[in-house]
Amino acid sequence: MTADSTLLGELVEALRCLPGVGAKSAQRMAFHLLERDRDGGARLARVLDLAMQRIGHCNACRNFSEGGLCVICANASRDASLLCVVETPADLLAIEQATGYRGKYFVLMGRLSPLDGLGPHELGVELLARRLHGGEVREMVIATNPTVEGEATAHWLAQLARAANVRATRLAHGVPLGGELEYVDRGTLAHAFGSRHELAD
Repeated sequence: MTADSTLLGELVEALRCLPGVGAKSAQRMAFHLLERDRDGGARLARVLDLAMQRIGHCNACRNFSEGGLCVICANASRDASLLCVVETPADLLAIEQATGYRGKYFVLMGRLSPLDGLGPHELGVELLARRLHGGEVREMVIATNPTVEGEATAHWLAQLARAANVRATRLAHGVPLGGELEYVDRGTLAHAFGSRHELAD
């Protein structure tokens, strides 16, 4: 039996939108759901449909949220004078799970990459600049990944912070060059976060 233009073929093709899922993996998933777990497949379809409809972005930090503000931004006990800037919601989650950070966040949803069409506008520069100039933020922790694009983004963010008279710090050593925060072990990430340093001109 092979996937084609039938409904089965459409299911296999739809599953291929997931990262790291090729034709064979998608086919295996489709067959598993149809042969052994139709209830699980139906639940997946319901939850996925609801998530696509209801999950948007936080109006303050751009993290995923079902309401106007995410749970972190709505939490009055978080330190609003500390703002940690990350590339993705996965990076935010990694920091939340590995460190004792109690400030707030800003999620860029990417990093500066002109070749991919990602410039300051796509990263929410207007919203970030408003927060920095609002007078509440005293330190901006730059937690972009230590890749070429991540480093370029970090320098751009540091300039943005300085223009608003906000102290800019960067995660310290411990995070491997070329790595991704969501794949760094908790101990390494906690050490790097605790040893952050100020960026020089």
